[in-house]
Formats: sequence, C-alpha cells, structure tokens
Amino acid sequence: MAKEQFYGTGRRKSSVARVRIVPGTGKITINDRDIDDFFGLETLKVVVRQPLVATDTLGKYDVIAKVTGGGFTGQAGAIRHGLSRALLTVEDEFRAPLKAAGFLTRDPRMKERKKYGLKAARRAPQFSKR
Repeated sequence: MAKEQFYGTGRRKSSVARVRIVPGTGKITINDRDIDDFFGLETLKVVVRQPLVATDTLGKYDVIAKVTGGGFTGQAGAIRHGLSRALLTVEDEFRAPLKAAGFLTRDPRMKERKKYGLKAARRAPQFSKR
C-alpha cells in the first residue's frame, strides 16, 4: 500500500513551488537536493520550516518540493506557502495557526511589466528642452 500523500502549490513573486508531504521523519528535499544543500542562508531554512513549527508537526512529515522561477528568497516563500496549503489538506485544525501567522496568504508583489515609451515599468526617458 502506498503511503498517504498531501499536495500544495505555493507561489511568491515569480516562484512556483509544488510541495508534497508524506508521513515520515522530517526530511526536507527541494529539487532532489537536501534543504542544507539547496539553501545556503540559515534564515531561508527557517522560513521553509515555519509552517511545520506553527502546526507542531516538525518531525512527522517528509517534505518533497519542486520549485522553479525567481530567486532563492522567493523560492523559500513559495515553498512555505505550498507547505502550508498541503498541511491544510492533512487536518482542518491547522488553519487557525497557519492563518494567524500569515502563511496562507500569497505574496502578490511581482515585478511590474515594462510599458512602451518608457525605459522601465515607470521610468520615463529624460526630458530635454533643447
């Protein structure tokens, strides 16, 4: 019999993370690499583990994440969002602590597109009187 699996999709800025959690020992794998190999900064590892700490499930689930796009901060935020959504499918009681911590809200800040006639999204060409 296959183990029970729970899925969640997380997004932040331009990063998208597909997160799968399986009952296990607490191993976190991102893009087929261990979390310690994938993220160099300790703060990003803490960000990824926040939903597990909030729901008191730190050693109970193995986390397998596939993440694309953006930089490493955006990717960490996307994994956190996806992990929170996956935990919701496990148990409804997790909603209150996750929502209170703000882990269920998608961070909508994305780079604004460049408009025609401008040098960047809002930066206009320098005005010259002569």
